Amino acid sequence: MATPVLERVKEVLRQRGAAAFTAASLGVGVIVGLAASLLVWLTQLLLDVSEWSIGDSPWLVILTVPIGLTIAWSIAGLAGREVESGGVTETMVGLSLHGGYLPTRTVFAKIAATAATLGSFGSGGREGPIVMIGGTIGSSLARHTRFGEDQIRGLIAAGAGAGIGATFGAPIAGMLFAMEVLLGNFAIRHLNAVVVASVAAAVTTRSIVGEEQILSAPPHKLGHPAELLLYALVGLLGLVFAYALLRVIDGVDHQKIRLQRWPGWIRPVLGGLIVGTVGVFQIDAIGAGQDFVGGLLGLVADNDVLWSTLLLLALLKILTNAVTRSAGGSAGTMMPSLFIGASVGAALANIAEPLWGFSQIDPGAFAVVGMAATFAAVGRAPLTSILIVFEITGDYGLVLPLMLATSLATVLSERIHPESVYTLPLKRRGIHLLRREDIDLLDKVEVGDVMAWPGMLVDPAMTTAAAQEILDVKRHHGLPVVDGERLLGIVTVTDIVRSGGASEERTVGEIMTVNPITVFPSMPVSVAVARMAALDIGRLPVVADDDPTRFLGMFRRESVVRAYHHALGSATDRSMYRERIKQRTHVDATFYELPIPPGSAAAGRRVLDLVWPEEATLVSVRRGNRVIIPHGTTELVEGDTVTAFGTGESRIELAYILEPPPPSATVHED
Repeated sequence: MATPVLERVKEVLRQRGAAAFTAASLGVGVIVGLAASLLVWLTQLLLDVSEWSIGDSPWLVILTVPIGLTIAWSIAGLAGREVESGGVTETMVGLSLHGGYLPTRTVFAKIAATAATLGSFGSGGREGPIVMIGGTIGSSLARHTRFGEDQIRGLIAAGAGAGIGATFGAPIAGMLFAMEVLLGNFAIRHLNAVVVASVAAAVTTRSIVGEEQILSAPPHKLGHPAELLLYALVGLLGLVFAYALLRVIDGVDHQKIRLQRWPGWIRPVLGGLIVGTVGVFQIDAIGAGQDFVGGLLGLVADNDVLWSTLLLLALLKILTNAVTRSAGGSAGTMMPSLFIGASVGAALANIAEPLWGFSQIDPGAFAVVGMAATFAAVGRAPLTSILIVFEITGDYGLVLPLMLATSLATVLSERIHPESVYTLPLKRRGIHLLRREDIDLLDKVEVGDVMAWPGMLVDPAMTTAAAQEILDVKRHHGLPVVDGERLLGIVTVTDIVRSGGASEERTVGEIMTVNPITVFPSMPVSVAVARMAALDIGRLPVVADDDPTRFLGMFRRESVVRAYHHALGSATDRSMYRERIKQRTHVDATFYELPIPPGSAAAGRRVLDLVWPEEATLVSVRRGNRVIIPHGTTELVEGDTVTAFGTGESRIELAYILEPPPPSATVHED
């Protein structure tokens, strides 16, 4: 009986329609729920072993943490360094730059590394790792059922959201995290998959591990409207500690460079000793901290917890989490953010309680609001922060304080520290992920329509001197390295310079960039452009949809201009970029070209030095056989042809700007 059912499921998935997508989302949710349950069980098992080993000697935690971090570091060395740290950033990179590819091998490696880290009292949470595990499960299932890239993105987001839903028992918050942090938009086509997967994962995990392993809190409510002033202070205090966490994480990560001259195992051992030493004096400052946070959320008035102790724990948590991540451990930042926020919120309540005369202060409520505000500032996910609290407490009595504190913390954090904890590592690597607009002119043009053959391919056995000569002749900064039809890598001018310059001794295969970021012919040009902008590169190899190793051509900056021609000529009724809304209201807006004649006032001047018509957008500059994508510093020369998009009036204005200035009038004196 099982065989016909299995065949029916396979048949539905092969159709790759709406029903197949929903079925795949359900499958992802169940599998992620099982993976989350395995992670919880294995972490608790290792934690029990660590506690048994320590016994009545708390100083032995100095040994357990280095051992756990060394094990996690070793696992990452075998499975890939993306297993280290949290996991959300790596998921974002795979989602945005690798066409949704996340290697399946990292699932069990990430589970093992995370369990080793947290099971030995390493400081962090399992939320970041389970996002990567869930995203990888979604990626693997989508690829093996041959869904398209957009559906792959949807299933990765579904898997990641399912991870949050499973570990917190909060499916709505998991859905919002996937849409708010990973996808950066709330596209309806992805919403269904994320909701189905998140609910399935939460139900699966709850049924296996039970309620005791999931963070929960009693309901709270706003005691008096005047308390909103105190809750605003909680938002500000959470912002201060969130900023400190981001700065310390960035600073500790920079220290890894100094350790590169030492053997690799020095990093987890040294980091483990630092975290373990803190744990000897304050055991609550290490580990996941979920039980401690749960205790703070249940605090009542007249408690005996000192505010100074809570603030000290928050500061120590910042240090131990940053060191754990940088030392090679696999641990997230969400739970530490909640720990820090709950601590500072409860501390402020204890400070204010004897001075406040309007109502009785509820420390547990302040811990709840501080938790949401701090994570909102750290992860730039205010909606997720609010919904997690709603689902943890099961009550909406704090809706006004939550909205006030999280909004305040989020808005101010954007001003004082533009990067979140998830984008900070990307900025350090020179990657700037762009959020796609809801409507993009280039969405309707595929890469295959505008890609070009490079003219000449590079063999891995070719010398760097010969490769440099080809680059000079073709006037390219990079060329693909292929073996037959198989793409091996890409060699750029920068690669040759870094290798010591063109040489007859070194080969291209020795210096080329392997596993380059690629695009597919069926991919929208807008996605390819965003991928190029994120990496600040000017070219991407195009590979076959059904075989990512078969080279088909190159997508370059010039291809973007051809895509504009293609898009504007094929369907002018499509919406343009949002900054062109004013142009879009004119019925005579069109694509036009104007030459720069001899003697033009624009010749020899930079683009940013000219006053361009408000209703015109500069698209490209053609100089001989070259097509230049203009920047503010691009200098115009006589003979250039300027391509612009705008109204008929803007064309007249631009033609006037580019015309030579009139001869000066001769003044005759009588």
